[in-house]
Amino acid sequence: MKSLMFAATLATLPLAAVAAPEQYTLDSSHSQIVFTYNHLGYSTGTGMFSGFTGDIQFDQEDPANSSVTVSMPVRSMITGWEARFGHFMSPDFFDASDDEMVTFASTSIDVTGENTASITGDLTLNGVTKSVVLAATLNQAGMHPMENKAWAGFDATTTLLRSDYNVGAFAPFVSDEVALHISVEAMKAD
Repeated sequence: MKSLMFAATLATLPLAAVAAPEQYTLDSSHSQIVFTYNHLGYSTGTGMFSGFTGDIQFDQEDPANSSVTVSMPVRSMITGWEARFGHFMSPDFFDASDDEMVTFASTSIDVTGENTASITGDLTLNGVTKSVVLAATLNQAGMHPMENKAWAGFDATTTLLRSDYNVGAFAPFVSDEVALHISVEAMKAD
């Protein structure tokens, strides 16, 4: 009888709070995507996207319970040469308006190691949405020494086919494959 009453009492007590993901906001000044591609076999072309906005719902105890959403203007692309930027924004490639965005929203996270995960998500680029997988690494999470608040940094890589997003002009001479290296910092939201 005592054990039955004890069990009934336990059932009425609130369960210990389960840690939920915490919201982190991307630090635009320390986040970028660097992309590389082969140019006619002669060189490796390089460019960068910046101007990120986005949030990470970060669950340090259960990383698979985390999520990420990111967006950036297509026209935030940096190529290092104004004529190349103009060509990339032309109808040959993006035909990008001033407000066109690149977006990524995670759909699942598969933890692959102590600080690594495969992040699957929907990438929308040039009006086309496709599922991509990012090989991600948590670089560090802790107190930022200058901001005095919780901070996290991540790197990720993936490879895209330009033709999947209708920007495949001049392939295969200019490689259809584009390698992406993503590096972001995010601060815990207030």
